[in-house]
Amino acid sequence: MHFDGTDSYVATADLTVAVNAAVTLERPLLVKGEPGTGKTELARQVAQSLGLPIIEWHVKSTTRAQQGLYEYDAVSRLRDSQLGDERVNDVANYIRKGKLWEAFSAKQKVVLLIDEIDKADIEFPNDLLQELDRMEFFVYETGETVKADIRPIVIITSNNEKELPDAFLRRCFFHYIRFPEIEVMKQIVEVHHPGIKDALLTTALTQFYTLRETPGLKKKPSTSEVLDWLKLLLAEDLTSDDLKASAKDALPRLHGALLKNEQDVHLFERLAFMERSRR
Repeated sequence: MHFDGTDSYVATADLTVAVNAAVTLERPLLVKGEPGTGKTELARQVAQSLGLPIIEWHVKSTTRAQQGLYEYDAVSRLRDSQLGDERVNDVANYIRKGKLWEAFSAKQKVVLLIDEIDKADIEFPNDLLQELDRMEFFVYETGETVKADIRPIVIITSNNEKELPDAFLRRCFFHYIRFPEIEVMKQIVEVHHPGIKDALLTTALTQFYTLRETPGLKKKPSTSEVLDWLKLLLAEDLTSDDLKASAKDALPRLHGALLKNEQDVHLFERLAFMERSRR
């Protein structure tokens, strides 16, 4: 099994090396990077490229590690026992399988995505150490062991909001997705907006990267946001000259697609005022 990217996902050479190394080592691939750099989409594209099903576990702040294994619904069992339901005689009727159980018991190789692991409690990664390492866990209510006969490809994403435990990191192959340089970004844009005029693209990306590097910017716009911005520019049929004209006022055209909080908008308004004052 070898991943080389897909027609709809531009994977850099170092990213493909990381994916294939993790597959060879049979270790989880931990992918970090700015929001919007394609971490979640990577797992879907790996599954598509290798022709495998994908199981997605999207982690929230309230997610517990146990939910990924299974949950025992004791309340429903108690209610059914009070109603005289015969289902109560089999505890397995009240076991709800989690995403890891689904991946471990799959009859074929699958891609398991554990998305945004850093959103959960700091103990969350530690609670999954043994299960991800051994690819098995014990179900106390039924006395059975769920073990993966076919080891899944595990891809874990993190936005770097929290530091992950060293013991967890040791069990992963790590890759940081750097924000694309302009030439790579042009390739990404070509996938999503094929045939865009070179003059418009060059001017738009020049303004975009200048905006990203503005000192004091609270939230730098991501890849997904520049793609949305370009879609709006194309819908409005704007030209390279239109963008250059608007650049004199500091705020780019349709900047609402790029700037997502009032502090950054005010920053560029102040820059625009200072620019006009110097004229």
